[in-house]
Amino acid sequence: MEVKVESFVLDHTKVKAPYVRKCCVLDGLKGDKVTKFDLRFLQPNQDFFETDAIHGLEHLLATYLRDTMDNVIDLSPMGCRTGYYLIMWGDVDPSYVKDGLEKALRMVLDTDEIPAATEKECGNYKDLSLEGAKKYSKEALEKGFSLNVYGDK
Repeated sequence: MEVKVESFVLDHTKVKAPYVRKCCVLDGLKGDKVTKFDLRFLQPNQDFFETDAIHGLEHLLATYLRDTMDNVIDLSPMGCRTGYYLIMWGDVDPSYVKDGLEKALRMVLDTDEIPAATEKECGNYKDLSLEGAKKYSKEALEKGFSLNVYGDK
């Protein structure tokens, strides 16, 4: 049985990062809706986050996205290390996520520490980089996030 994973159907040779992409809206058994987003920072198959930077930025965004937007369920790094998946309650507009993400990234640039960076709070607390998180945040903000995966702002 072949199951089509949504992100595997995306043509990674044609997308232009950085972008915010609404992947899908799922309907729950009781009528709830959940939206999945692809927050792509880096160009697939050309660049990737260093592990300490993607991990540090994950901690920061997991915190700051909840400060800038309602209904955040989860933020998870992509295995390819080019961005994150964001899961939210409801059928959420991508422009709302783009605005919230940009606000959160500006908060990253102003922060002095990574939250939950202790052995008690994190399963790999020694592999976190605030400098790396700030570097990638700054680069993505300077390039600007598109709502079109093919590059038009």
